[in-house]
Amino acid sequence: MFPSGVEPGDRPVRLQDVSPAGTADEELVRALFDDHAGPLYGYVVRLTGDPGRAEDIVQETILRAWRNPVADRPVRAWLFTVARNLVVDQHRARKSRPPETGDDALAVLPADDELDRAVESWAIAEALASLRTEHREVLLAVYYGGQSVKEASESLGIPAGTVKSRTYYALRALKLALEERGLAP
Repeated sequence: MFPSGVEPGDRPVRLQDVSPAGTADEELVRALFDDHAGPLYGYVVRLTGDPGRAEDIVQETILRAWRNPVADRPVRAWLFTVARNLVVDQHRARKSRPPETGDDALAVLPADDELDRAVESWAIAEALASLRTEHREVLLAVYYGGQSVKEASESLGIPAGTVKSRTYYALRALKLALEERGLAP
């Protein structure tokens, strides 16, 4: 039983033409191919279900027959065994790799710039946490809370001049903390 369009005499795999004065090796390969490629191809197509892979396996089988002389054993049985072993080896090789994913999996992952931003945010939060409490409170009120000096002064319950000086020293300390983490020039 051959797949549609493949008959026992068909040779779906073609060897390149050799020069008129072919060597004994070329003639051996051609004879193996002429005698066994059609039935071998049909067998491998049934095993794999893939005509392209079947052609590759038939070529590899004929190549192995050329490399390993088969004069002392039944040639066709040996060729079919080699072809089946190649199919099994390819199947095992594909199963040993993790399954391939399509582009859908990439849509779930954040873009590089989003990852960079997240890592940078964690590093800045860590640097802020390393500041003294009064410095951190002033920076959070003024820069992250968007408060003016007067508003920060009222919300923190400290004079406006203290907000200004603490902001100055907090920024210096934050810059130093970021430099230690490799995030500031």
